[in-house]
Amino acid sequence: CPEGTVPIRRTTEKDVLRANKLRRFGKKPIRHLRRDSSGNGPLTTPQLLQHAVVFVNGDQYYGAKANINVWAPKVTDPYEFSLSQIWVISGSFENDLNTIEAGWQVSPELYGDSYPRFFTYWTTDAYQATGCYNLLCSGFVQTNNKIAIGAAISPRSSYRGRQFDIGLMVWKDPKHGHWWLEFGSGLLVGYWPDFLFSHLRSHASMVQFGGEIVNSRSTGGGHTYTQMGSGHFADEGFGKSSYFRNLQTVDWDNNLLPLNNLHLLADHSNCYDIRQGRNGVWGTYFYYGGPGRNIRCP
Repeated sequence: CPEGTVPIRRTTEKDVLRANKLRRFGKKPIRHLRRDSSGNGPLTTPQLLQHAVVFVNGDQYYGAKANINVWAPKVTDPYEFSLSQIWVISGSFENDLNTIEAGWQVSPELYGDSYPRFFTYWTTDAYQATGCYNLLCSGFVQTNNKIAIGAAISPRSSYRGRQFDIGLMVWKDPKHGHWWLEFGSGLLVGYWPDFLFSHLRSHASMVQFGGEIVNSRSTGGGHTYTQMGSGHFADEGFGKSSYFRNLQTVDWDNNLLPLNNLHLLADHSNCYDIRQGRNGVWGTYFYYGGPGRNIRCP
């Protein structure tokens, strides 16, 4: 784009007409959250949203970084999605939850297709009224004139084939307090101004990495066939299962640190699971995902 402008994905009449609920267009489903992010529980809900994630809490976090394997999981219901992302979280899990989120997602409702797309999200009230995807409301300030948020990511990984991942980092600028988003090596996409937030104005109390799907139970009351990650379980490993690698958090002085006291959560492990590891090349990593509905996940 020309100097002084940024690419914005055009919202068309078709986009809006696809929305399940017009007033919720561009927003995640409202969650019924019960736990405090300073306690032991991560960001989970009973049925609608399902996760396979790792998280750290109990400290002050000023950002997070990871490389996220990119796939095109099948999403079987137009109002469901499948995503893989980083969450930077603060506040209680009642009505004042603050989150910053970035990653890739397949969302037929939002984009009208089945491509994995680069996305951002934020909320300051547990997904109720504030925040949205990408640039669908004011909030996130894009500064990069080459990267389009909401654009399809290519190339994508294939089963037993070549693997591709994207590097993402979110961190807090110590001088101005804004939360910046970096794509790849050194490409600044933009920032979330500190005034958007209440709890995240100072720091995060939890960082979470992993996959999330919507299970609307539209297939005769059974579990959805929507896939997470590659659509294959974690134990299949490289080239078959989806991964996150080089997981790190950011401290107050903008140093990248390895993760300590990592917790794993797969809230429907017969449908989507997760396995974590560590080595000299990938640092802290994990495989995650699954096919959704199967013999063990009716």
